[in-house]
Amino acid sequence: MRKILYVCGWVLLGIAIAMASRASEVVSRDVFVGGRDGYITFRIPAMVVTRNNVVLAFCEGRKTGILDHGDIDLVLKRSFDGGKTWGRLQVIQGKGFTTWGNPAPVVDRATGAVWLLFCLDNDRVFVTSSNDDGATWASPREITQSVKPAGWGWYATGPGHGIQLVSGRLLVPCDHKEKGMASHVVYSDDHGKTWRLGGVLEPGTDESMAFEAGDGRVYLSMRNSYGKNRRAYSWSEDGGIKWAPVKLDEVLVDPNCQASILRIAGKQLSQGMVLFANPASARRESISVRVSSDDAKSWGNPTTIYSGPSAYSDLAAISDGAVGALYENGKAWPYQKITFTVLLVEKPGAGSQISP
Repeated sequence: MRKILYVCGWVLLGIAIAMASRASEVVSRDVFVGGRDGYITFRIPAMVVTRNNVVLAFCEGRKTGILDHGDIDLVLKRSFDGGKTWGRLQVIQGKGFTTWGNPAPVVDRATGAVWLLFCLDNDRVFVTSSNDDGATWASPREITQSVKPAGWGWYATGPGHGIQLVSGRLLVPCDHKEKGMASHVVYSDDHGKTWRLGGVLEPGTDESMAFEAGDGRVYLSMRNSYGKNRRAYSWSEDGGIKWAPVKLDEVLVDPNCQASILRIAGKQLSQGMVLFANPASARRESISVRVSSDDAKSWGNPTTIYSGPSAYSDLAAISDGAVGALYENGKAWPYQKITFTVLLVEKPGAGSQISP
């Protein structure tokens, strides 16, 4: 068996992300592979972990090609062992020759329900939910009128996980096209019964993901079309209703691509930390993770997960000290498969034997 890749990169305050190449030490599995299960390719990963520690991996199953429009199903696989093994492919939504996509799941920790927002033909918005760790799903209900103003065209939920604020609010980042592309958020204050439109960001922003900082503010990380290959961001002090002017993070190199962000805390860490994953390049390649210990004010050096072609991703806390990364990748192009890899979050001096 190959040797363990011990510490791939030190980050702020001496915290490290460590990865191992031995399957018995750290999990790395291809979850969705193009050409299987009746789909030409799979795209747009999203992931959450339920209150019962079941890992749910969502994506789009594309039957007719790689384009964003076509015969596309919303699909799911589940893991009950932290990503070591995955169950059969489940089709959540796939009626007719239509585009069902942009999965945006969020877990309500108070009720245990998993809420899933998604779109039909990047126009109409729907929500469904599961109360049994993704085994079954409620009949989808349309919420377009509540979250999409007149005059908006293209609409996409997520893609990637939403968050639950300390207040209990469920918050799901989205994007839309009016005069140009722009990010926005939708939210629920009644455990998913109703959904409303939150704050709308400046034109030039796009796909986004959020975290709640230790001081209660909400940070939104956004793809942008400003042409500077840097990640855009904004802060909200009222739970996503109003947003500060958008800024660019000069450290976070980005190829105008979706990216994922996650704040975690636990016994393994002296305080909360933020992980950011994206293709750390001017092209869609070299998907990497950076870590911040000060709520995205500064970032450590990138740790590469996969050096080849790669694109969209999502992150989820699998256990105390372990984070799962679900990401598009391939040898010839970024959309050949979607892989799940565990990142071990360790304090320095943990020793050379790294395990999940």
